[in-house]
Amino acid sequence: MLENMRNTFEDNQESAAEEKNGEKNEKKKSEYWSGITDGLKKDIMDFAAGYMKFLDKSKTEREAVKTVSAMAAQNSFINIAEAESLKPGDRVYGINKNKSIYMAVIGEKPLTEGFNAVGAHIDAPRLDLKQNPLYEDSGIALFKTHYYGGIKKYQWTTVPLALHGVIALTDGRVADVNIGENSEDPVFLVTDLLPHLAAKQNAKKLAEGVPAENLNIVAGSIPSEEADSDYVKNTVLGMLKEKYGMDEKDFRSAEIEAVPAAKARSLGIDSGMVAAYGQDDRVCAYPGVMAMLSIQGVPERTAICILADKEEIGSVGNTGMESHNFELFIMDILEKTGIVNPYALQRAFSASRALSADVTAALDPTYPEVMERNNAAYMGKGISIKKYTGARGKSGASDANAEFVGFVRGVFEKAGVTYQSSEMGKVDEGGGGTIAYILANRGMEVLDCGVPVHSMHSPYESASKYDIYMAYKGYKAFLESC
Repeated sequence: MLENMRNTFEDNQESAAEEKNGEKNEKKKSEYWSGITDGLKKDIMDFAAGYMKFLDKSKTEREAVKTVSAMAAQNSFINIAEAESLKPGDRVYGINKNKSIYMAVIGEKPLTEGFNAVGAHIDAPRLDLKQNPLYEDSGIALFKTHYYGGIKKYQWTTVPLALHGVIALTDGRVADVNIGENSEDPVFLVTDLLPHLAAKQNAKKLAEGVPAENLNIVAGSIPSEEADSDYVKNTVLGMLKEKYGMDEKDFRSAEIEAVPAAKARSLGIDSGMVAAYGQDDRVCAYPGVMAMLSIQGVPERTAICILADKEEIGSVGNTGMESHNFELFIMDILEKTGIVNPYALQRAFSASRALSADVTAALDPTYPEVMERNNAAYMGKGISIKKYTGARGKSGASDANAEFVGFVRGVFEKAGVTYQSSEMGKVDEGGGGTIAYILANRGMEVLDCGVPVHSMHSPYESASKYDIYMAYKGYKAFLESC
């Protein structure tokens, strides 16, 4: 009898465990792709379609600012310079030298009681043309480049490239450059050695296989019949003169970026991911912008979206987050809402909350050895919160406090946002930084929170459409939080 009772008890325990595990598994499934409704799946796919269009129009920081400002204007935002005063519910944006942009929806509470901000960056790794880029060698015209941001140099060879940017002439005219995106345009290319002659190259370390000074872009090959020397170079110069009114010396005041010419595409047979250039960090910038545009009425706290430049090279310069131009935008809001006192700016920052909306590395099943699985971000499991970033001993991190992390978790869970918590790789593997520490230096509560990405900083990165949509839901819930 005792044996029967023991067996019955064990059977009941096993059934209860199975039931509990079943509930857990069902809950786990329902959080991700496999358990979503048809309506939510359509929302995710529609959102991703808009995101891919945004990427194709915004391959440089200048283009991103132009695209976002147009989106803002279409949704009742006005340039803050045109507003004499501001009241709750007003929607404004400010542009900083055409390379960064800030958006705000004015809340009911005064700004000195704090605002909610989502901050991303809109620059991305690329190849910049040097100030004296054009030369001819062996019947080929080439552009010399200087790479921008952290790249694996070998990844940028034999990839179709497009040229984007501006040429500023001495008479004040500025010509926009965009060659290589239309199907009828030519493209550009960094060549590489054929394997038959690459024995010495193959013997080098991976990082040394393609020196930076070998990232030269093929610019032309048809000689000019009118030139006495540099025949092909003169053909290129003649075409640039005809198209943009520029001379060779005008390269000195040009900003021309070589970026992958490929369009954003759905990835995989199931179309569940996005493959595109520049997703670090436009995959967080676009959800942030869309979250701002979706705000209806008057939020309790002012909501702000920051799209910064130069994060990939340390957030320096007058368009990066290290500059004081963001403070000027906040001071404009303070003044135009009637708050003028010497402590207002610092009180506003100290009472404010922000999500540093930047990507993290998703665990790649082909390279799992660089990740610690318990604390890795996974593709398709929602937006990832990172209490700290930095390298090794948290160098360069802001390290959010537990109370603020708990607050953000509560906001996400109440809004039904699927999220995960992660670090970027094993402790001694390396690491990375964001603009979080810069916002934290101003006294704000800050938490890193972004979309997991594969192949980060390559010419063609990938991200899950599910995670992108959850970033939008998460940023919207945070911006509207009390």
